[in-house]
Amino acid sequence: MRWRSKSLLGRRLRAGLRDSWLLFRQFQWPLALFIVAIYGGGLFYQYLARLAGEPIGDVATSAYHILTLVFLNPIISFPQSWYLQIFYFLMPVIGIGILAQGVADFGVLFFNRRARGKEWEMAVASTFNRHVVLVGLGHLGVRVAQHLHSLGRDVVVIDLSPKADLVNRVRDLGIPVLIDDSARESALEAAGVAKATAIILCTRQDGLNLQVSMKARRLNPDIRVVVRIFDDEFAHELKEQFGFQAISTSATASPIFAATAAGVDMTRPITVEGQSLCLASLQVTEQSTLNGLSVEAIERDYDVSVVLLRRQNEAPEYHPGPQQCVQMNDALAILGGASEISRTAQDNGQS
Repeated sequence: MRWRSKSLLGRRLRAGLRDSWLLFRQFQWPLALFIVAIYGGGLFYQYLARLAGEPIGDVATSAYHILTLVFLNPIISFPQSWYLQIFYFLMPVIGIGILAQGVADFGVLFFNRRARGKEWEMAVASTFNRHVVLVGLGHLGVRVAQHLHSLGRDVVVIDLSPKADLVNRVRDLGIPVLIDDSARESALEAAGVAKATAIILCTRQDGLNLQVSMKARRLNPDIRVVVRIFDDEFAHELKEQFGFQAISTSATASPIFAATAAGVDMTRPITVEGQSLCLASLQVTEQSTLNGLSVEAIERDYDVSVVLLRRQNEAPEYHPGPQQCVQMNDALAILGGASEISRTAQDNGQS
């Protein structure tokens, strides 16, 4: 529970920082225009002041004078020349007008984040990196999104005509939903497929799932592809021919989709005493949090069972003792729920 609380807090913090950064990006053009107006106005005022015989000094001084003039607190007394006097009255109107428009737009975006529309969802998606793209927001898609969110993974969803209640459930988790045709490459590009680690195809159309899989692999040759396929034979062929992870069992598929997208080599679940359990294999990496932990600590901290440990050039040890410590390059077989296995794999350095 402590891990989940920290993970949730971290996700909320990242989402808040990402959203604030996007707001400032929206505000950058009014700010840039204001800066141009200050420096441009400074140069123009300096030129006019020389013509009027009332020189003001260098460009920096002139720009600072315009800045203070905008806020009705000029550093120089009221000029004698009529065109400089017009400048005194005109410049505050221009400067405050630019700032007011920018601040108003910023306020609308800040206090009305829900109504920013497709463009804003695309802007949020563009900030993601090493995330998961989920295509299809049916009931299975929602469950997969929830599982990925619980694993601390960033997710972008694409669906052409999702139900409003499902969209709201996913957006409540801070997950952007792009209302677009996933068969269009522009939609995949907007979802950041080129930077994603995995794409999950959850639509009910085998042909569409395959079509989008091919386009995603073309945009990102290293992307992990997890496909929902209703035909078991077709699923096997996809895995053999293209290396896609094809899953055909819908009833218990959502945790498996999420775990497979997270890079875990996991079996389909079996139900024991009403509990869904999977078997997965892990290779302990150099950066792994598991490195140096005892079997007892792993089982306690991750709520899994270590059923096999194999050290390099040694015979596998089934049900290793609780005090046995794992080392780099050890192979482990663990039994547990899909979410628990995925969290273990994530701390092992698999992404």
